[in-house]
Amino acid sequence: MASETLLHHVAALLDREGPTEGALAHAPSGMHFLRHSTPTGQDATVYRPLLCLVLQGAKEVGTSKRTLRVADGQSLIVSHALPVISRITQAAPDRPYVAVVFPIDLDLLRGMAADVPPGGSWSTQDTFSISLCPTDLEVEEALSRYLRQCENDEARRLLAPITAREIHARLLLGSHAEPLRRLLWHDSTASRIFRVTRDIQSDLARPIAVGDLAEKAGMSSSAFFEHFKSVTGTSPLQYQKDLRLLRARETLRNTNEKVSKVAFEVGYESSAQFSREYARKFGLPPRQDRALQAAE
Repeated sequence: MASETLLHHVAALLDREGPTEGALAHAPSGMHFLRHSTPTGQDATVYRPLLCLVLQGAKEVGTSKRTLRVADGQSLIVSHALPVISRITQAAPDRPYVAVVFPIDLDLLRGMAADVPPGGSWSTQDTFSISLCPTDLEVEEALSRYLRQCENDEARRLLAPITAREIHARLLLGSHAEPLRRLLWHDSTASRIFRVTRDIQSDLARPIAVGDLAEKAGMSSSAFFEHFKSVTGTSPLQYQKDLRLLRARETLRNTNEKVSKVAFEVGYESSAQFSREYARKFGLPPRQDRALQAAE
């Protein structure tokens, strides 16, 4: 079966190149592989547009308002950049959690729009930017081929781009098609919200106003707020705050910059407010969180 083949291939890669626990960024393919032998606590991060296949075990992922459980044999699509909270819920030393993450190239996806009939009405009104479905076996098989091709220099140059395009095409044809097809046309609600989220990400220190964002999206303020919350699971201001705190945490863990400087760089004018909101989100004030990470 494709799932067993991919699981064994990923496990072998992790044994050869990756950590015993955690994530491996596989440079030749651009994919990420994850393995955990025990359940984990909650982890806050940002998901970019991606396909995630859980090959073994289970996890929970979502926002403060909505959580999805994804287990082996299931996969999820993330269509917008989204601050999320996730945790591994099912993992054991003899049967670890194993998952693969394939980044989605929205430009490549939109390049196929001419061959996809515009959808006037969708089968569901759920526009949340994380969707959960049974894993498409043809997508899984294509991922296996893509991974094998990426391990050979000539195949990576000649065949892997073709297979990557095939994977994107199959996503538009399979069970995950609906949330991705919404992004193909620039005047769709999903695309408008996507452009606004990208604008927020481009300068996290810049103050935002819902009215200005709504104008950029070509919507009334009330309609924009409703659609934004439906897609991202949060309000525009909370979305920006979560991104600011996640960016700050990444900077604190990877540099020696002062906490006050990091706070200012992501848009906080008060270090005290930054520390309060950081501790509320991550459980520890910035300095303690940095020290704990360094100790690990």
